[in-house]
Amino acid sequence: MSKLRIFQIAKELNISHTEILSFLKTKGIQVSSHMAPVGEETYHIILNEFHKDKESIDRYRKEQIRREIHDTRIKELQKTNKKLELLTLEDQRKLEIEEKQKEKSEEKRKAEKAKIRAAEKEEKAKLEAEQKAIAEAERIQQEEKRVKKDIEKKKEEKKSSKKKLRKIDLSEIEAQVGRGTTHRRTDHKKKVDPKSSKSTLETVRKITAKIDTRTKKKIYKKEKDIILNDVDSELETKPIKIAEFSNVDELSKILNTKPNDIIQKCMGLGVLATINQRLDWDVIELLAGEFGFAAEKLENIGEELFTLEDSEEDEAKAMRRSPVVTVMGHVDHGKTSLLDYIRETNVVGGESGGITQHIGAHKVELKDGNTVTFLDTPGHEAFTAMRSRGAKVTDIVVLVVAANDGVMPQTIEAIDHAKAANVPLIIAINKIDLPDIDPERVKRELSEHNVLVEDWGGKIQAIPISAKTGQGVDDLLASMLVESEMLELKANFDTLARGTVVDSKLDKGHGPIATVLIQKGNLKVGDPFICNNISGKVRAMMNERGQRIQEAGPSDPVQVLGFDHVPQSADIFAVVNDEREIKRIASDRQRLKREIDQKKIAAQTLDAMSALIKEGAIKNLPIIIKGDVDGSIEALSEQLEKITHEEVGVQVIHKAVGMVSESDVLLASASKAVIIGFHVQVSPNAKLQAKQEGVDIRTYNVIYNAVEEVTLALEGLLEPEKVEEILGSAIVQATFKIPKIGFIAGSKVSEGTIVRNAKARVIREDQEIAEGEIVSLKQVKDDAKEIREGFECGIGIDNFSKFKEGDIIVCYKIQSIKRKLEVT
Repeated sequence: MSKLRIFQIAKELNISHTEILSFLKTKGIQVSSHMAPVGEETYHIILNEFHKDKESIDRYRKEQIRREIHDTRIKELQKTNKKLELLTLEDQRKLEIEEKQKEKSEEKRKAEKAKIRAAEKEEKAKLEAEQKAIAEAERIQQEEKRVKKDIEKKKEEKKSSKKKLRKIDLSEIEAQVGRGTTHRRTDHKKKVDPKSSKSTLETVRKITAKIDTRTKKKIYKKEKDIILNDVDSELETKPIKIAEFSNVDELSKILNTKPNDIIQKCMGLGVLATINQRLDWDVIELLAGEFGFAAEKLENIGEELFTLEDSEEDEAKAMRRSPVVTVMGHVDHGKTSLLDYIRETNVVGGESGGITQHIGAHKVELKDGNTVTFLDTPGHEAFTAMRSRGAKVTDIVVLVVAANDGVMPQTIEAIDHAKAANVPLIIAINKIDLPDIDPERVKRELSEHNVLVEDWGGKIQAIPISAKTGQGVDDLLASMLVESEMLELKANFDTLARGTVVDSKLDKGHGPIATVLIQKGNLKVGDPFICNNISGKVRAMMNERGQRIQEAGPSDPVQVLGFDHVPQSADIFAVVNDEREIKRIASDRQRLKREIDQKKIAAQTLDAMSALIKEGAIKNLPIIIKGDVDGSIEALSEQLEKITHEEVGVQVIHKAVGMVSESDVLLASASKAVIIGFHVQVSPNAKLQAKQEGVDIRTYNVIYNAVEEVTLALEGLLEPEKVEEILGSAIVQATFKIPKIGFIAGSKVSEGTIVRNAKARVIREDQEIAEGEIVSLKQVKDDAKEIREGFECGIGIDNFSKFKEGDIIVCYKIQSIKRKLEVT
């Protein structure tokens, strides 16, 4: 229907447009003028209001049309020169009466129809009510039957010799007491002497019969109550998984109730909530308890997709897989040279140096036919992320240590990561072809960091190698295979693929690309997948040589194309059959992440640490130190560790030379630590990562500034000392009453200064009689901020007016002195 204007509707209803405009104004519908168009809904509102006027106008118009038709017919007959039969006044009245009678009969017919419809509706309602009553009766009968069966089962169980322990219920004890009396009576009846008189036997039988009947009825009722109570208790303790920060509408659907009920309960708890408001976990727990559920936090939607634990089916179908080895070590210790040597000797790799693309992970086939997957993790980003998220992707860590350099800071960091991930370690002592080497020194330095090699009575293998000449590399590979055989590495090949993102980047040509290490299952091109909160479909896969492949199995590193966004390192990659389900889960996870990020208060900032320490949540402040020179790092860590107190302290969890990198941020996020950089820069990626993870990075150029700020953070625990400082005193000489203010003490300052709004106490005859705040201080008639020694003034003290001549007013203030930590 095309939109009508106000004046057109007014014309149609034959009323003034001002009436329509005033009516719309009362209804709260905004219309600018009578020329404004209105929608269909507004048009119907106007019609409903002015329908009586419309009906009268319609009748009037019909009458007009009828008369017009009558006139035209007369004119036509006149034209054809026919005689006209003019109706008299009486005939016209008769016609009008007949028309009225027809209208009445039509109205009666409509009323009868309405009555018939109402009667039909009533009959239908009755039938429905009867059907409901029958269904309810059947349900009650079934419930009674079930209760009877339960009672019979319980009786049979009690008759049997085996007795089971159950919950103690008062009603059950009463029932059992009733039964006990019954048995005692029946036993007594059996023990009665048969030679006794008939009369005594009859009386005993009657009494026992009465007791039996009563107790049976009681037992039945109690049993029924017990069963119903058990059902209620089961319903009360029903666990239910609910996502954190769910809104009222979502919560009502989960708890199977109306949103209004949830809002009412929230109001009862003192929380004013709307239907779309997100609730805190404490409130959700209380609400679930109100509706008879035990709330369990749903950490993340679709969490079951992101588990790497093997199911029973996976264990049953498990087959041997290749080991995944991470090579770590200090810069220039020969880590890259070792990997290059292993790849060059790779028979499958094609020509020498045939690796055209470095993707962070590659698979090598050895001479004996076994394959090993090597993870190249510069800066240890992936490894630290895996450690922080608890994903055990690497099977073995090979730590390369140069024989001429020994253990260096990055070597220590690698040892820390391997221990944190609980992964077996193999030491490769490199550069043994050089003349000035000391392998024993390397082993000694390793032992200082709790790494004992086999020569020193430990369990860790140490193999001397030369990545340049290839000496000892075969022994290293053999030791890797021995270690992998001891670990018994297996995986299910025949299942939906799951893996971990090792590396990711945004490629100019291909878009978001991720290097995925498959951990179980078979990944094929075209498989729909989900990775954290990113959904997609595998458009293409490439191996470490940049060649397109169609499928990949466990322990295979592959480049996957088909992501919407660049995924994070250590995200779980999972293939799912249902593409719609993947998109729903991904959108829900994105929404939940947004909500948590908005609500989350980052507790890792140095300023917030003071508050946490004050609450007793943190006793030690964990710190990661990065510096330009090893000596300055040692000096800074020593200075920080000198800050001692019986309640708090500093814990340096990691210290190393170099700029603050992403690995430091991930380590800090996992350990809830603060990063302190000394004479070093922070990489852009680390800054971005720190912002996302909520990690605080502080950089300093002066060692004492760092110590001072850390000391201030730790001092957040210590309550400040309250110290009273006397400002001055005055002697009261007279009292005055001033309107609107009250009694004022006319005084002379005898010592120091009297300050307005400072605290004061009144002393009379060496005893304190009042204490309050100086609310009024005047010199002659003018207000003053302070009055010095020797001057006269008027002093007014809050809530005190009974001054006397000779009273001493002492003015003072309370200072809060912060307690200091000792630096020994």
